[in-house]
Amino acid sequence: MNINNKNVVLTGGSSGIGMELVKKIANEKCNLAILSRRIEVIQSLASELSYSGSNVLAIKCDVTRKDEVAYALEEVKRKFGSIDIAILNSGVGNVLPAVDFNSNTAKNILDVNVLGIFYCFEALLPDFIKNKNGMIVGVSSLADSRGFAKSGVYCASKAAVSIFLESVRVELKNFNIKVITVKPGFVKTPMTAQNNFVMPFLMSADKAAKIIISGIKKEKHIIQFPLPTVLSIKFLKLLPDLIFDIIAGRT
Repeated sequence: MNINNKNVVLTGGSSGIGMELVKKIANEKCNLAILSRRIEVIQSLASELSYSGSNVLAIKCDVTRKDEVAYALEEVKRKFGSIDIAILNSGVGNVLPAVDFNSNTAKNILDVNVLGIFYCFEALLPDFIKNKNGMIVGVSSLADSRGFAKSGVYCASKAAVSIFLESVRVELKNFNIKVITVKPGFVKTPMTAQNNFVMPFLMSADKAAKIIISGIKKEKHIIQFPLPTVLSIKFLKLLPDLIFDIIAGRT
């Protein structure tokens, strides 16, 4: 899909991969709406990108609030006329060991990572079906594959996202609606900066954004990277539970 002249909306554009995506998409000469709770950050970002030739719009939106999501996406349609591509990138990750389990922290992770995508999906779908056109890009993670120690809730949230996107991709094909699942490995962002463990094949957000945009243009069903992590995850998925438990317990 050519991004040029398209109407694009992106959630979670105030930092990390989202911010890098914003910067690169703006160079595609399109209409771009950035959604985030941190309105000052995305307003500044939109101002910085005024040179790009794209029409960049900043809208305050907390994806855990269904009413805010509906309002924000209606505002995008009011400004741009329609939405062609929605990149659902908002996400949080917290190390949450089982011995310190807290349901409030777990709820926050699920609200952002899962319900945030559901709310956007619900608001986008009627127009996409009516027009028989559109693309939804949901950002999951390679952590969706198994339950890694101290990241159970995060892994569960990403597994839910991946399975949901896979299911709707099959259903919406008949409506000419394209659904893409993005599965990054470790990417250097403020979110991963809180991790106190070794992150193999850590990639810059800039490089991750380039890979994602390339995959969107090629209309890949799944965009997953980096390759060494993808291969490692495939291997871990094949392991019997007993062996996985031993390896994960030592990591």
